[in-house]
Amino acid sequence: MKILDEFKAFAMKGNVVDMAVGIIIGAAFGKIVSSLVSDIIMPPLGMLIGGVNFTDLKLDINPLADKQVWWNYGNFIQVCFDFLIVALAVFLVIKAINAAKKKEEAAPAAPPAPPAPTKEETLLTEIRDLLKK
Repeated sequence: MKILDEFKAFAMKGNVVDMAVGIIIGAAFGKIVSSLVSDIIMPPLGMLIGGVNFTDLKLDINPLADKQVWWNYGNFIQVCFDFLIVALAVFLVIKAINAAKKKEEAAPAAPPAPPAPTKEETLLTEIRDLLKK
């Protein structure tokens, strides 16, 4: 039973939960970026190159044998574009977060207001002012 309690304490720590949320969002973000690259960016790029679909690019590295062995370099190019766009997006997000933190740190905090004088201090101040007169 002790192991179960330890695991529960570990799983409920804030860092673990934050990491799990980050992984889930990251996976969904990866799918969005993959779709952006394969469905939006690569078709016009392939058209500019001459109607080439990168995922269809492959080379038979065993042309003389009965069984073909394909080297799918087009898929590799596609994955590299995916990575570059994900890296750029993450860089921009981190840059925006750092800029927001820098602005927050740069903004001078207002000095705390001095505490209001106590009744005794007020009375002493009045007595001092009366004595000066």
